[in-house]
Amino acid sequence: MSNTGVLTMESQKQVLERLRGAFRSGVTLPVHFRLTQLEAMMSLFEDNETQIIEAMHEDLAKPKFEAVLSEIEIVVNDICYAISNLQSWMQPTYVATNLATKLDDCFVRREPLGVVLIIGAWNYPLHLILLPLIGAIAAGNCAILKPSEISRATEKLLAELIPKYLSQECYAVIRGGAEETKTLLENRFDHIFYTGSQSVARCILLAAAVHLTPVTLELGGKCPCLIYGRLDMKAAAKRLVWAKFFNAGQSCVAPDYVLCTAETRDALLPFIKETLESFYGSDPQQSPDLGRIVTDRHWDRLLELLKKSEGKIVIGGESDKKTKYIAPTVVVDVMESDALMQEEIFGPILPILTIKSLDEAIYFVNEREKPLALYAFSDESQVVNTVLERTCSGGFCSNDGIVHMSLPGLPFGGVGASGMGNYHGRWGFETFSHKRGCMMRSWLLERVNVLRYPPYNESNLSWLRWATTAKKKGWAGCSVM
Repeated sequence: MSNTGVLTMESQKQVLERLRGAFRSGVTLPVHFRLTQLEAMMSLFEDNETQIIEAMHEDLAKPKFEAVLSEIEIVVNDICYAISNLQSWMQPTYVATNLATKLDDCFVRREPLGVVLIIGAWNYPLHLILLPLIGAIAAGNCAILKPSEISRATEKLLAELIPKYLSQECYAVIRGGAEETKTLLENRFDHIFYTGSQSVARCILLAAAVHLTPVTLELGGKCPCLIYGRLDMKAAAKRLVWAKFFNAGQSCVAPDYVLCTAETRDALLPFIKETLESFYGSDPQQSPDLGRIVTDRHWDRLLELLKKSEGKIVIGGESDKKTKYIAPTVVVDVMESDALMQEEIFGPILPILTIKSLDEAIYFVNEREKPLALYAFSDESQVVNTVLERTCSGGFCSNDGIVHMSLPGLPFGGVGASGMGNYHGRWGFETFSHKRGCMMRSWLLERVNVLRYPPYNESNLSWLRWATTAKKKGWAGCSVM
């Protein structure tokens, strides 16, 4: 290992071989081991909450309130959920049989994949790497964690805490930048779980293809918020503002833009302005409750988008590069060709586009890549249900934003360009498990089995077709099993 804590290629291989040897030994298979490691993760949070909060503040100026909700509690809740349900998840699932297999035990067995690679992201640097790890541990895998080098304080803290609390034979943290990640991906893994941008995801897929490694991609995209029909404007403004500007807008599930009629926009804007002042005061730069942009490079990108935009800034627009501050900003008169609509914003800038009808809004959404999340604000259930039924997205939430991802019972993941695969709760366990179909047969009824042996004849074929075909009500000549 170098003085910077970055592992050389040889060291990476040594770590991988150590973990592969541990997996082959079977140490991760017993439920007791898995529960012990999950409980150790719980202790990691209990013992180090202050350090975690300090690291988040150093990386993103993340307020304690937001750090606790989005980095600590969401992970702790998932750990508790996994601990409470793990034994039932590990039980085989028995499946229906036909007449030819009536005396056999036929079931699906969940088995660990092996040694998996989890690559985290900088915007939620703890949550987005430890939540997948919960699923990997629960499923009985060994894992290498590659935290984002952009969130340096959190990366350093993870490298210190993971070996202290979890089995060093089964879990490891590898630090480094793009080159180290590229080298790491040259190794064979049994699964790769990546959270980040679509451009990097393409590189991940190419590297995985060399070894035919399965991949889960948690990406992002432009998450729309459709506001239509009757609704409580004041409550809508509060929920929209909170979801959009949480973590300074640096959330993959943040509302990226709003679609509404001109009348709704004009009614909503005063409440957005009032809400922003209520949340962050008359000078948001002085508010301890508003985070900062992660790096100068990311700050520059956002300011360049604002500069290129032909829309009208009606709220905010102020910035300070020295502190990486951008005020919560609302832009109207935005066209679909605007710079703000060409890529995921990932910052505290909210464009509002106007539409004339719900059909137009749905058409606008469906013409674009499928988003990671889609939000519909309306008091009219018909509006909400129409949006739900006629669109496609990774997740959906009505009359609020972001909160759907906090429930471990719901799968979290994208579709199309916003990702593939999902996790949280049992869904993470399933992602890191191989579903092995098993049939346990005895030597009984060999006299019946002769029907399938050569020499073949039409009579035996008819009997086998009858015995192995699923029987459904309404099929002529078929009886229900």
